[in-house]
Amino acid sequence: MLRPVFQSLFAVCGLLLCVAAQAEVTPCRLPDFPQELRCGKIQRPLNPDEPAGKKIDIHYVILPSQDKNKLQDALFLLAGGPGQSAINVASFGQAVLSRLNKRRDIVFVDQRGTGRSASLACPEVENAADVDNEEQMLKKTDACLARLKTLPYGDLRFFSTSIAVQDLDAVRVQQGYDKINLVGASYGTRVGLEYLRQFPRSVKRLVLDGVVPPDMSLPAGDAQAALDGVFGSCVQEAACNASYPQLAARWQQLLASMPKRISVTHPRLGTPLNFELRRDLLLSLVHKTLYSASNTGALPYVITQAERGNYQPLITLSGATNLPGAGSINYGMHFSVWCSEAFARPLPAAKDEFEQLMNRMYERTCKNWPRAKIPDGFFTLPVAQSPVLLLSGGIDPVTPIRHGAAVAKALGSNAVHVTLNNAGHGLLSQGCVRDVVYRFLNAKQDQDALHVDSSCVRSIPRPLAWQPLRETQEQRP
Repeated sequence: MLRPVFQSLFAVCGLLLCVAAQAEVTPCRLPDFPQELRCGKIQRPLNPDEPAGKKIDIHYVILPSQDKNKLQDALFLLAGGPGQSAINVASFGQAVLSRLNKRRDIVFVDQRGTGRSASLACPEVENAADVDNEEQMLKKTDACLARLKTLPYGDLRFFSTSIAVQDLDAVRVQQGYDKINLVGASYGTRVGLEYLRQFPRSVKRLVLDGVVPPDMSLPAGDAQAALDGVFGSCVQEAACNASYPQLAARWQQLLASMPKRISVTHPRLGTPLNFELRRDLLLSLVHKTLYSASNTGALPYVITQAERGNYQPLITLSGATNLPGAGSINYGMHFSVWCSEAFARPLPAAKDEFEQLMNRMYERTCKNWPRAKIPDGFFTLPVAQSPVLLLSGGIDPVTPIRHGAAVAKALGSNAVHVTLNNAGHGLLSQGCVRDVVYRFLNAKQDQDALHVDSSCVRSIPRPLAWQPLRETQEQRP
């Protein structure tokens, strides 16, 4: 039984090299983990075509298996954004994948441009205390771009997805893993698909949560459909329709009333916040709330209150004034990816105002942003040689079911597509989804993985419309 194991080790990197690779990590601690982790880094060329040229460090953290009889198919979590730090969201990854950690290492690699790996953070954008309109945001992104260009690694042409997955594989080789499992969320699904394309023999299984195909342009194509779904659901839900009648018409009236000077209390600072609410900013604030299914339950109340002149719920729910958190975006990396990959081909014509706003913002931001050269193969989806599980939400404004369906079809018979009709963006924490993912990745045989039972997800309901508390006689002092 040992012979195949040693053959696999030699096939990856040679036994002596693997032993040396293990020495590259050191014991470390992260704030959200009581146990000791292992931290490592690997030096990589900024420009892959110049291996002897300028270098950057790619940092990663390993959550070690807790079992002495651990399995060698480690699990890599691929963060979203683009621009999230995988290390910063490691506690979330551990929470949803903890059962797999019993016998497998879980690895969190900060993609180049994020977190600890040649960060392209834009504090000018990320730490904003104000609610910015389009012009104000463009000034901040321009200032960020000028500053990023002065960094030692400030050639922003070398932060594309295609280059990043080569870093990821270098970590796999350094740690002596053979075939690995990958779990990608949102933009992380694009990373997973590109890794599968470039390194198909290194993938055991792949999970794609909220599918971002390589040919997807910008993430606004389904925002209007998601908002229309909120309106339609409210009409069908008796309590919602009674509390918020003619919701779609009220939304149109609210849009038509812009621009308007408004005054609210800053949700975080508690200070007065005064600004001009324009039509484009209103669309942007509502778009933010559509990502979360639970937030969509509050949208009928928010829209109705705003139409009546109370904008406090809208500003608060949108999170526009929040400080960066663990899942926040490094916007320099975000724009380096989107400006290169979305604009490698002409943008499709906008179908609605959400798309018009998104296209205009990115066209203006990307006008002077350095762009990576995107290989033609990036936009292809070869038939998968390993099992792939795709997860899609029916009310997702960014990565709808049709994206998952198209990718599953292209990947072929080794792809299984699970849909949650009443879920939004990001499904790993929804109901029994983590159990489905566990059974898929833990199945001993590929055919067992492809026939994983996902029937439990059908019973997940859509969040009910939020209703304000009403004072009754019993509640009065």
